Amino acid sequence: MTAADFEADDLTVAEEVVARAAVCVDNARRFTRERHAALTLQHSLLRVTTPEQSAATTACRHLPAAGPTGVGGDWFDIIPLSGARLGLIVGDVPGRGVHAVADAARLRTAVRALTQQDPAPDELLAQLDDIVAQAAEAAEYHPEAPTAGIGTTCLYAVYDPVARRCSLAGAAHLPPVVVQPSGVTLFPELRPGPPLGLGGMPFETTDIGLPEGSTLALYTNGLLRGERGHRDIGTVLHTLRRALTHPDGSLEQVCDAVLDALLPSRTPDDDAILLLARTNALGPDRVATWDLPLDPAIVGQARSLTGSQLAAWQLDELAFTTELIVSELVTNAIRYARAPIQLRLIRAASLICEVSDASSTSPHMRQAADTDEAGRGLFMIAQMADRWGTRYSLTGKTIWAECATPSSATVE
Repeated sequence: MTAADFEADDLTVAEEVVARAAVCVDNARRFTRERHAALTLQHSLLRVTTPEQSAATTACRHLPAAGPTGVGGDWFDIIPLSGARLGLIVGDVPGRGVHAVADAARLRTAVRALTQQDPAPDELLAQLDDIVAQAAEAAEYHPEAPTAGIGTTCLYAVYDPVARRCSLAGAAHLPPVVVQPSGVTLFPELRPGPPLGLGGMPFETTDIGLPEGSTLALYTNGLLRGERGHRDIGTVLHTLRRALTHPDGSLEQVCDAVLDALLPSRTPDDDAILLLARTNALGPDRVATWDLPLDPAIVGQARSLTGSQLAAWQLDELAFTTELIVSELVTNAIRYARAPIQLRLIRAASLICEVSDASSTSPHMRQAADTDEAGRGLFMIAQMADRWGTRYSLTGKTIWAECATPSSATVE
């Protein structure tokens, strides 16, 4: 067939076909470019590092959505907290694309900042709720970002390896799964809270006991939706519970077993996150606690108790630094706070020194003048410790400091 065989009408049809094909190709290029940008942003802003933790061993999987609707706003984080505790959080921002990923990154950054103050899980969610509400007000002037995170679901858990308890609070998120060392799986009953940004209902914290060797599983709804849209939730949860009791002891193997059961081709319709934590416990041989009277004469005894305990833990290299930290913290508690006063040392991945009292006054580090007789205690602690801070409770506060332990040290 030659050009002479075609008429003017054929040329019109060909031009229309080519024009439509060009639009399709351009749309495909735009979609590919936007998806690549969203994935790059997601990988760079939501990257999670998991250093060695004394509280738990962790493993996680994050699969971006493979469907044509684009990457979602699922996010998670693993946060070391004071007192050898560990914070775990997962969330799901509504929407798709770059804006959803940016909202997720903003919330994750806010969580990192808020956890420096050690709030209870319900208090952290309340502060996140305010952040989302304020962002929504600002977004009214930016129509290209309509959701601003309103409707985000979230679950925050804090595990304490000394008490062997976990505190959880949720914002309309799916409940976690607990796998006990015996293999029994449980869905803890959490008090439901509203999605972030909606307000109206308070958040509440639920405390549960977790024996050593328990596995806590947090996830997002993309894991349950799978690769073919909606499925029977009862069947999916049964499959999830069965996969979490994988006979292999490795958490990495358990993650793979769950994905093999629920997302065999690794192409979910919605972002899917699975975060596992297998709990450890710090027994009496790793924790030393003393109740101290409100008497300045006790400071010397507190130093002596600290030195003896560090010798038992073969941490003599830290004796001078830790005794000085203890001396400053106990002196400040006796001088400015109220009884009861408690000194606690924790041998975890680092050496943790804590002094608790019944006062809610907040200590502040300042630069003392040359002629000042006081005001150098916290400054000295900040110079000697790797980390330090304050956390509050219903009965008072705890000032803590952490010092890295020599790699050669062992626990008797």
